[in-house]
Amino acid sequence: MKTHKIGIIGVHGRGRHAYQAHLPEKGFEIVMGADPLPPGKHNFHNPDFKPFEQTFPNASLVTDYRELLANKDIDIVFIMSPDFCHEEQVVAALEAGKAVYLEKPMAITLEGCDRILRTAYRTKSKLFIGHNMRYFPVILKMKEVIDSGIIGDIQCGWCRHFVNYGGDAYFHDWHSEQKNTCGLLLQKGAHDIDVMHWLMGSVTRRVVGMGMLSIYDKCARRPADEAGCAAWDENNFPPLEVKGFSPEIDVEDHNMVMMQLDNGAQATYMQCHYTPDAERNYTFIGTKGRVENIGDSGDCQVHVWTRRGPRSTPDIVYNLKPVSGGHGGADAPIVMNFLDFVTKNAPTNANPVGARDAVAVGVLGHYSMRNGNIPQDIPRLEPELINYFLNNQQD
Repeated sequence: MKTHKIGIIGVHGRGRHAYQAHLPEKGFEIVMGADPLPPGKHNFHNPDFKPFEQTFPNASLVTDYRELLANKDIDIVFIMSPDFCHEEQVVAALEAGKAVYLEKPMAITLEGCDRILRTAYRTKSKLFIGHNMRYFPVILKMKEVIDSGIIGDIQCGWCRHFVNYGGDAYFHDWHSEQKNTCGLLLQKGAHDIDVMHWLMGSVTRRVVGMGMLSIYDKCARRPADEAGCAAWDENNFPPLEVKGFSPEIDVEDHNMVMMQLDNGAQATYMQCHYTPDAERNYTFIGTKGRVENIGDSGDCQVHVWTRRGPRSTPDIVYNLKPVSGGHGGADAPIVMNFLDFVTKNAPTNANPVGARDAVAVGVLGHYSMRNGNIPQDIPRLEPELINYFLNNQQD
């Protein structure tokens, strides 16, 4: 059995997700990491996590990702670095002939996404985007309901996204600046926009955005020379009583977009980063009924209505049980799907074109909200690229 050698670019934070790919008994071995932070500093937000060098004592750790890409033995690379690094690093990895797992969002500009797709198409290096919500049990159940036809043809989709950890995760570190993320409609909302496109069977062609920085610009800041701590703490509420926020904050803390889809359906996505509770609440309305999730992980439900009546009495209730693993049990399946895609050409739930379409809504939604809420038309991708990636990257 061939052993595939794996490298991880960005080993701390979300980089720990890639650790699940270390499966020597199945022919996958993590042999190298690259991260500019010095050893021992990779998990200072959570001291319970062992750092990379302790988790993989036989692997090497370097500070320059180019040194990792120059390693001819490595054929699979996970890119788990901050968003603003993605475009440069994934293009270099694809040019080096590596199969790449790229954490979402694909890039922070539409031009960056298209450059990545064109590079993957030209080099024929495999590209996989980490949109793990396409592997959430609750999302898969809603897709099953929609695909069954029980609620008819979807005409309308809504998502309300309550982010009670927004102040912890996004306004204490690099996420707080447009130059690093474009904005949180893109950085965080890319997940949900991608899910809405997938479940509604189409993509956005025109978007209108509204949003503002309403709370976190009024919060106490840390000095510029002090490291930010993005650790989640339930005591970090209400936000105006919390200290240590980033010295520079110019991203919106609530975002709203309206989306006109290619198939005639319409959708809206609303996101707020200072709510006391946390949940993604989707509803999709078709010509014969409606489906909605109550909770998005753990003990959650999917409700279906197929005749008139009160919201409190759905016609069908699916009770979903907790699944072990991160992100509602989705992290392990998406890593295995990637490895099977690389080694067996297995079909994937996540798709690079879908990831590009989600970024497009985020980028142009932010542009709209920052420029008078003017509707923005999303440029289409070349047909040969669409066909290539929808065909599982097979010519």
